[in-house]
Amino acid sequence: MTNLCAQSRRHVCRFLKSSVYCSSPYQNCLQSDSRRRNLFTLCRSRPINNCLPNTLHWCHNLSTSTSIAPMPEIEAESPVSDMLVDRFGRKHTYLRVSVTERCNLRCQYCMPADGVDLTPNSKLLTQIELERVAKLFVSGGVDKIRLTGGEPTIRPDIEEICSLLRALPGLKTLAMTSNGLVLGRKLPKLRDAGLDSLNISLDTLVPAKFEFMTRRKGHSKVMEAIDAALQLGYDPVKVNCVVMRGFNEDEICDFVDLTRDKAINVRFIEFMPFDGNVWNAKKLVSFHEMKEIMARQFPSLQRLKDHASDTAKNFRVEGFKGTVSFITSMTEHFCAGCNRLRLLADGNFKVCLFGPSEVSLRDAIRNGADDDGLREIIHAAVKRKKAAHAGMFELAQTPNRPMIHIGG
Repeated sequence: MTNLCAQSRRHVCRFLKSSVYCSSPYQNCLQSDSRRRNLFTLCRSRPINNCLPNTLHWCHNLSTSTSIAPMPEIEAESPVSDMLVDRFGRKHTYLRVSVTERCNLRCQYCMPADGVDLTPNSKLLTQIELERVAKLFVSGGVDKIRLTGGEPTIRPDIEEICSLLRALPGLKTLAMTSNGLVLGRKLPKLRDAGLDSLNISLDTLVPAKFEFMTRRKGHSKVMEAIDAALQLGYDPVKVNCVVMRGFNEDEICDFVDLTRDKAINVRFIEFMPFDGNVWNAKKLVSFHEMKEIMARQFPSLQRLKDHASDTAKNFRVEGFKGTVSFITSMTEHFCAGCNRLRLLADGNFKVCLFGPSEVSLRDAIRNGADDDGLREIIHAAVKRKKAAHAGMFELAQTPNRPMIHIGG
């Protein structure tokens, strides 16, 4: 340790709980993998007096000595700029981008029966504008982008958009949520363009009920898209299922059975209120009720460990290849760990799915704002984000856009 500065030696030795400079006790302190890993992470995170290279060199020598097993490389976390940190310390590293308001289905919980007024194409973000905004977010610390709609696969330049976003330095995951109707034939090119995570919406396994819910035919095409995604190596293929009483709660166990032999993660979503979808509490099937239905047929249902920012509560039936999850926005919100922001197709920026507040980045861009100006707008909006959204009955009375406008 002689080539470390004094301050670094103190940090390392304090970690090792030694009163001297670890001339001999360190080997006993570092026998466990977890201790060595923690020390290595500590050394990487303390560039004190420009001595980080020496610290890393010392740690490397220590980890590869004959008396201690080699320590695996630990990837440092990407920093998140203050632009993306709200008043409550939540770091927003996940951006959902709606690329179109248009859709080839008319799902009842997403779009009013009489349709919606679509934003004129001239007022939607162009490909260049979308890339510029996405680059700002990624440079600030966003490492996951999900493309939504409307239905993103009906945008003609969707493959090119995927390629542009995938090339952004720092982006780790490029995901998409699709209704699956035309996804099957586009998926090989999307995969080549860098799309590496996929959610497919499917609320019923019964073709007649599918047509009733979506007001369109196409159930077989969605099932084919799921199989195509599995064949292309997506693991898992996530299947989004909005559960509504009187419509599909009797299919919960059938959906679970999809996970028996396939790398599918079925995500059961509590019915949420948006403008025009005629939400009421009687249609809501809660997480606990869904889980009880499931456990009666699958008593070996086991809880899995969730990530701190997960929206889902994750489970697996013992022996099944896939998993099931619950999105409990209505009965057990997950606002405390929220890391999500939304960019709408018209360029509006939304910090909460259920919040009516929006600010236009499109207008700022077209009025000549530079990147610093856009960062200030984003920063101000993030700082206004509330600790939690309102309760479900209040949300039902709060004006908000239809889901088709917000993006799924």
